[in-house]
Amino acid sequence: MMIFFKERLALLSVPKTGTTAFQAALRNRADLVISDPPELKHAPVYRYNRWIRPMYEKVCGAELEVAAVMREPVSWLGSWYRYRQRPGLDGRPNSTKGISFDEFLQAYCKGSPPSFANVGSQAKFLEAQPNGCKVSHLFRYEDQEALKNFLEQRLDQEIFLERRNVSPKTDLALSPKAESHLRRKRPAEFELYESIPAR
Repeated sequence: MMIFFKERLALLSVPKTGTTAFQAALRNRADLVISDPPELKHAPVYRYNRWIRPMYEKVCGAELEVAAVMREPVSWLGSWYRYRQRPGLDGRPNSTKGISFDEFLQAYCKGSPPSFANVGSQAKFLEAQPNGCKVSHLFRYEDQEALKNFLEQRLDQEIFLERRNVSPKTDLALSPKAESHLRRKRPAEFELYESIPAR
């Protein structure tokens, strides 16, 4: 997460959406950078609303706009699946080694997913709060240029990105049955993604 106070902007870091590259490029420009621990770096809207927003509202009398990125749901899950294939997780409960992508998706759709498929929800992460706190500017991961242009205009500076935190390549063959099951069980993910306007 990054805060740009003068510009009244908070940029949330949805996991697996490329925001680490923006954080690396803008960390010296931001007024507040939370890069660790992951629970705070990747604070969802509800956590931002509870802890960060009140700090600026009560101390500075300022309400910040919130920007975030969402990735196409199958691609997002594919990134998690690949990330958890890395050798450092071999033998651990959250490793996807030896598990097919279809099996990963089936497990993800369960009410209580096993550790290897317990990766959260982008829709829940981005969910608007009862007090009106919400994401004002939502971008598609697949359109990095739109976010880059938005930030360059808002911050009045050019941004140079380097790829960071890239998951290893692996086969993501997906059966129509598994995709249909995912769409039926997690419709909010697809509805939110499809609601993001093309820029």
